[in-house]
Amino acid sequence: MTHPLIELHDVTRYYGAGDTEVRALDGVSLTIEPSEFVAIVGQSGSGKSTLMNILGCLDRPTGGSYRVRGQDVSALDPDELAAMRRQTFGFIFQRYNLLASVSASENVELPAVYAGLSLQERRDKAAELLERLGLGERIDHKPGQLSGGQQQRVAVARALVNDAEVILADEPTGALDSGSSAELLNLLESLHESGRTIILITHDLNVAQRAKRVIEIHDGKIISDSGVSPHKAEGADGYRYTRKGPSPIVQVIESVKMAFRSLRANLFRTALTLLGVVIGVAAVVAMLAIGQGSQKEVMARFESMGANLLFVRPGAPGTRMRGDAIATLTLDDARALKELDNVLAVVPSRSGSATFRIGNNDYRSSVEGVSEDWTIAQNRGLKYGSFFTAEDSERRVGVVVLGTTTAGNLFDNVEGAVGQYVFLGGAPFEVAGILEERGASSWGQDQDDVALVPITTGMMRIFGQNYLSSITIAVDDTDKIADTETEATNLLLARHGVEDFQLRNTASILESVQQTQNSFSILLGSVASISLLVGGIGVMNIMLVSVSERTREIGVRMATGARRSDILTQFVVEALVVGGLGGIAGVLIGVGVCFILMQVGMTIAITPTPAILAFASALATGLVFGLLPARKASRLDPVAALASE
Repeated sequence: MTHPLIELHDVTRYYGAGDTEVRALDGVSLTIEPSEFVAIVGQSGSGKSTLMNILGCLDRPTGGSYRVRGQDVSALDPDELAAMRRQTFGFIFQRYNLLASVSASENVELPAVYAGLSLQERRDKAAELLERLGLGERIDHKPGQLSGGQQQRVAVARALVNDAEVILADEPTGALDSGSSAELLNLLESLHESGRTIILITHDLNVAQRAKRVIEIHDGKIISDSGVSPHKAEGADGYRYTRKGPSPIVQVIESVKMAFRSLRANLFRTALTLLGVVIGVAAVVAMLAIGQGSQKEVMARFESMGANLLFVRPGAPGTRMRGDAIATLTLDDARALKELDNVLAVVPSRSGSATFRIGNNDYRSSVEGVSEDWTIAQNRGLKYGSFFTAEDSERRVGVVVLGTTTAGNLFDNVEGAVGQYVFLGGAPFEVAGILEERGASSWGQDQDDVALVPITTGMMRIFGQNYLSSITIAVDDTDKIADTETEATNLLLARHGVEDFQLRNTASILESVQQTQNSFSILLGSVASISLLVGGIGVMNIMLVSVSERTREIGVRMATGARRSDILTQFVVEALVVGGLGGIAGVLIGVGVCFILMQVGMTIAITPTPAILAFASALATGLVFGLLPARKASRLDPVAALASE
């Protein structure tokens, strides 16, 4: 059974509700066969534009049935309606509805994009149509550079690019002069002669007389119909288009192109929006680099001490040592610990401070009494001279090893200080050596502002006490450090009878420091992420504004066959482009800031991870904050969007 091309039965379209209900269409029944040239004529408010919107699947009837070649349009979802528009209808709007930011050729290509034609196919077809319509030399001109008649011809070419079977022309001559109007009507007649179905909406009876069939509508009802005018042109059934739509790759490519056009159209606003993302990404990159640099420096300081160390401190676990209040570790404890297996060196230590004097020059520095194994445990050598020996400790010899800062404040020539004497605690001490430089510790202490003396000498001549501040144990095999720690704990418990000491290894300290530094890095990154969040809000703002400003464009795209997914993809990709551009600029600026900070002496660790993380965050920000505007755009009503100013 052959179905009519278009069939309406008792179609109604009501707006509003209650007392304000407006019946734009009131029981319209109509049949249009293929290859007809129909004019629907009526005054403003008669319902003819509403009828055109329903015929073109831009609007749905309130009641009644509408079928296209037997297909019930009311049963179609939004994407199926888009496919129907794309495959069957071509629209020529009174106000042209061309996209101002693209060329005539790209305007013509628009329906072909959503039909899934390749780029070359689209360009060739658009060029052919524009050439046929006398616009071959204006193909690259934008609508603002064309006259009204030329713009209308571009709109006609756009309606034809998908080989539409039905051309819907809504008041196509309303904005044209008489010459352009006659030219357009001649064009419509030639299209009809080639086999297309033409439906012309007009209020002008003279224009309507050019059609083969005239239908008059008044107050939403058909009041006259001149009847079907039989016409069967060659190839009349050859315009049924069956392409399924663009591939996801084509969707993304076209969306990226449109995104850059949109951004270029509002450069200042785009720059302000990008600024938020740029600042956020740059802050994340710089802050994480600073945090990682700080962590790297701290870990390097601790690792320089060696990963094979055990530290014994006086006082029970949880007890804070205050001055000389805790005296639980002795030299005998250190000697006993040295007898354990897997022990490379044991360094008893007593710390304090004292004033050095040489001539009239006084200098106060920290003094530490240690054993001859100190250089082994601390993995630190000497710049000049030598370290004191076990014999020096046994004989309580007055010798001292100075850090470079201390030596520099006492002697004009640091190298010449070896063999010289300084007064310490009122007694002369010979300078045996100068330690190699270490610089500041991770907590800012100058590790070169120190003096080392034999522990026995220090207890007798400087400290006046026979207990220790700490004992450092260097183990031989780090794989057995846990066993050695257990043995040391048991030994001290046996000697003291109570747990009046604290014992930790380098690994546990490193772990604690690393956890602290990780928390610090997370804090810095979280603070910087706030800037990225603010930038994301800016992205959402520009996208919402973009949707509002481009509502008519969205309507045109829908009228030319864009599915909801096409519109959604377009605006999501635009948000991703904003996030991506901001991410790239932010990473570059963040890295630049890091290099500047490195030049002023800060320890910065520039690694790919923070940059990749920040860039990914910028893209995620664009995606998350672009979804709401994109969803809003994809759910716009085509008729309302086209009517937007």
